[in-house]
Parts: sequence; C-alpha cells; structure tokens
Amino acid sequence: MNKTGYIYDPIYLEHETGSHPENAGRLEAINRRLQGSDIFPHLQQPAPRKATVEEIALNHEAGYVQQVSEACANGVSNLDGDTVISANSYEAALMSAGAGLTGVDLILDGTLDNAFCAVRPPGHHAENSMAMGFCLFNNVAIAARYAIEKKDLNRVFVFDWDVHHGNGTQHSFYSDANIYYSSCHQYPFYPGTGAKEETGTGDGLGATLNFPLREYSTDDDYLALVKDKLIPAMFRFKPELIILSAGFDAHRDDPLAGMQVSTECYGTMTELIRSAAQEICQGRLLSMLEGGYDTHALADSVHAHLKNLLS
Repeated sequence: MNKTGYIYDPIYLEHETGSHPENAGRLEAINRRLQGSDIFPHLQQPAPRKATVEEIALNHEAGYVQQVSEACANGVSNLDGDTVISANSYEAALMSAGAGLTGVDLILDGTLDNAFCAVRPPGHHAENSMAMGFCLFNNVAIAARYAIEKKDLNRVFVFDWDVHHGNGTQHSFYSDANIYYSSCHQYPFYPGTGAKEETGTGDGLGATLNFPLREYSTDDDYLALVKDKLIPAMFRFKPELIILSAGFDAHRDDPLAGMQVSTECYGTMTELIRSAAQEICQGRLLSMLEGGYDTHALADSVHAHLKNLLS
C-alpha cells in the first residue's frame, strides 16, 4: 500500500460563495464519503501550510496578489462575473496553494508516495494577473514552479483532466521547456482555449499537448487517450514529478458539462497514471482538486481516485 496523503484544511470551507456551483458543500461531501469508507484509516493527513506571497508570485504578478487581498478585506463580492469571493477567500486561497507546496515537499522527501489535495478555491483558470472561472490563484502552476525553482527539479509533467481546459496553467508554461502541460477537455467549450494546434512556443514548443474532445465523450474515449497518447508522452518527457489537475466535472452526472465519464473511469485513469509514475519518477504523483459540481458524483469519484492512489 502506498503512503498516500489527503491534504485538507477547514479554512477551505470559509471561502463562502453562497449558492454558487463552486461551494463549500463540495468538500463537505468529499469528507463525509471518505470518513465513512474503509480507505480513510490508511490515508495520511498532513496539515497544509500557508503559501507565502513570494511563493504565489512564482506564478502571479505581485500586484494581482495584492489586489485579491484588498478585495477580500474590503468586502468585494466578485472578482469577475464567475468568481465569487468573501472575507476569508484570500486566506483560503493561500492555504489552497500551500497544500500543493506541502504535497511537493512531502513527496520529494519520501514522507509520501503521492497525495491528493482537497482544496478550494480551485486554480487552473487563474491567469498570471487575473481571476477567472471560479479560480483565484493557480494552485497547480504554483506547485510546478515551486518544484522547479525551489526544489531543483528539471522536469515536471502536468496533466489536467478537468472537463474545462486549464487556460491559466497552459499560459503559465507555454514557452517553458521544463514543465509539460497536457489537457483533455470538452471542446469547444468554456474557456475557448485548448485546440489541438496549441503546442507551445519558443523553448516550450512541443511541451503542450491538448486533447480536445467532443461533447458526450465516454470512458472509452478517455481511457484510449490516456493509454495511447498521454502515457507515451510522459515516458518521452521523463518527468521527475507528475501533477494532476483533478477536476471531476466530466462525470456523466455533472450539471455544468456534457461528458459521459463514470466514477469507475476516474479510478482506472488514476491507476494507469499511478503505474506510469512508478516507472517514470518513483511514483511521485501530486493531485489537486479542480472542478466537480454534482456532490455525490464528486465524492464517489474522489474516493475512487484515492483508492487507486493507495493501491
């Protein structure tokens, strides 16, 4: 059994969004499902630390970080039409990014083999100087930058299976040869990026790999691309760490998208990627929550994900 971390903090519930689809009930459902399961006693539960402003600035302009801080302090309710905030959202966002940094540290020092960070606000739409799509700071991008710039890794592979393309993450690394970004997503769909032709630029040319999928894509579509295209790309790149942007909104029960992925498929994708990570990078695999808006489907899918991380 792997040493698998479940990284969570109650501060994430204090990012109050009311009846917004991205609300605290998502994490409450995950916690209920896990705490009533047979895998829960086997999960290690390290406390996340708060990311510093300097660590957030590895991927975001300092002025934008200050803007988010001031907006929360001053009672602003929205950063854009989709992205709701409240008084404690800035602190929750620092702790969300910090969960990824905690995971990187514990995986690289051997305390954990892999980890899942149950965080909110999510991150993959957040741009360098702009909130977008429910996201304040790009948790995965910050973790990848931290691994390269502070932990002296040379190659990090990011795979995003959220139903929406991670525009912010792609833009963060589009000209970077050290961080490979791949995404499978419903297309055309929000946010409009993620065409097959988007493959990077400059030093990063060839280090972006998009799998735009038609609406109503199935388990077979997802598993075929993971087996036949994604994992071979991982082996070619030879990363020292793999990071997942783990959104579960391609689930067939999700209200915000139009895919037909099952709970079991998330478990199988996890198993395939975990097995590849064991061959490529000593099993070093960090997963961070992105979307997933049917709470039952989300909780069951996270359970399947963690069960296969533990295997």
